[in-house]
Amino acid sequence: MSKKSHYNKKHKHLARKLRKNSTLGERILWSEVLRARKFYGYQFNRQFCIDRYIADFICRKLRWVIEVDGYSHRFKQKEDRMRDKRLAELGYKTIRFTEGQVRDDLKNVIRELEGHLVLIDDDHQH
Repeated sequence: MSKKSHYNKKHKHLARKLRKNSTLGERILWSEVLRARKFYGYQFNRQFCIDRYIADFICRKLRWVIEVDGYSHRFKQKEDRMRDKRLAELGYKTIRFTEGQVRDDLKNVIRELEGHLVLIDDDHQH
């Protein structure tokens, strides 16, 4: 698996705009969990341009893309599956939460992320 990040600077201006207009769920997840290496010392970036997409959050070391899906994603399930498949081809695991999960149940969102970390640790021990 390539360690290349697949950064695409062509979308940098759009990513910057999305950062400025983050949803409440994205702001909560960023400020409470992912910002400043709060999540077990791992560095995350917001609105990261990867391939032809902009990921809500990415941890290049863990090879994770974390998406906070708002209401519009109810109508984009096929597009989201195609996007997740492409990111998997690039070596990234996509972890999705709804806007409501992050806003209303952050503790369980954190538990789920910790569960993914445990899976990584288990994989490295075998």
